[in-house]
Formats: sequence, structure tokens, C-alpha cells
Amino acid sequence: MAAPGRVRGRLGFGPVGPRRRRYTIGPEQLASLGLPVGDDGVVIGEDEEGFPAVLGLNRPSPYEITLIGGLWTAQVIALRAAATGARIAVETGRAHAWAGLARAVGGSGCVALHEVGRVPPPVPSAASPVLVVRDCGLRPPPGRAVSGPWQSVLTLLPYLGPAASGPMEKASLVGVQRVSPDEADEAGRLLRLPAGAVRALPALADGATLWCTRRESRLVTTRATDAETGLLGAARRVD
Repeated sequence: MAAPGRVRGRLGFGPVGPRRRRYTIGPEQLASLGLPVGDDGVVIGEDEEGFPAVLGLNRPSPYEITLIGGLWTAQVIALRAAATGARIAVETGRAHAWAGLARAVGGSGCVALHEVGRVPPPVPSAASPVLVVRDCGLRPPPGRAVSGPWQSVLTLLPYLGPAASGPMEKASLVGVQRVSPDEADEAGRLLRLPAGAVRALPALADGATLWCTRRESRLVTTRATDAETGLLGAARRVD
């Protein structure tokens, strides 16, 4: 027997809690329950109303993203995706620009740099999703690593050049940062943007991106954390 005044415990699980009758509900009461579940993904900034903007990169279906913008924004997205447990494969012709990020988070092997056209086919899964970042200039060649289940592809284009229409039409999501008035007109035509959004594109601040799907657009401002600023510097459109 346990000594008087002492609480009997279960080995490795602490003291036994109070014994009460289990509470159950019937099927007719299920409709009254609610859970505050939000979007799942990477927080890439805030929209114009101050709400978090979430980019769902880890998906069981193929997902293509095209970003007409700067290296800084692409690196913030890659860094935050790595923080969620995704593996990052960067296909780039300027490995020196990604070397600092790879060193900062590369201890776990989650960020790998590859020459253009040399990305080995990753093996993604629900437990180990992959984000392929294609930083291959204005005319990226066809990629070996394509989007698929649990593998998203983000193609970074510095400007809206003649070769941008293909990646933009193929993408499920397109981000456009500050561009020239002529590029803004072309983006408006390709993305069917309202006139107000087209006029706003040439004046977007550093770190601001107009994210567009086939149904809607949303202006998002990305603000770096102190750690991100220390690694990547301040937000910038041109590198």
C-alpha cells in the first residue's frame, strides 16, 4: 500500500488525475462545434487590411508560382518555407547571391544550390515537401525538376520580358513587384488586372507584391524579421 498522505503515481506518467465520468455528445450536437482553423502555409506578409497573407506551398498537387520581382522576396519565401520543414532546391546562375542563405540554414541540408539545368529530381513526400526555386534569368530553360505532389516550383523573373508570358500563363499564382509602365500594361493584359492595379504597379514600394490568381489579386507587403534582415538585408526590388 502507498504510505498515508502520499499520492500514488503511475510509473513515468505522473500522479493519477481526478476520476470523472467522460463527457460525450450526440451527432445532433456536432453542428454547434467550431474550430478556428486558418490557412496552412508560409506567411509572406500582410495585405492592405493588415491581415496575414499565407502562401500554401506544401500541397498534394502540382503548384507553379511565377514571381516578377527581386531576389530579396524570393529568398524570404525560400527561408520561410525552409522553416516549415520544406527542402529547398535552388537552380541558379548566380550561386554567390544564394550562398549566404544556404550557409545560414544549410546545416540541416535543407537548402541545396544547383547550376542551371543540373537540378537532380528530388523525392518529395508529405513528410518532406520540396520547393524548387528557379533563378535562371529572363529566359529560363525548361527545368528538370517540375512541380508535382508535394513539390512546388517558384520561377523568379527579374523583369516582365518577352519570355515571361509562358511562365505566367502556366502558373497558378503570379506575383508582380514594381515594374515599368510598359511592363505594367503588359501584366494587366496577361493577368486581366483592373485599371487601378495596373496604374499602381510602377509605384509599388520595395517589398510589396501584387499576387494574382485567375480570379483575384491581392497586394501584400513583406516585412522581414530582424534575423532575416541580418541575413538578407533590407527589402529591395533590384539586386
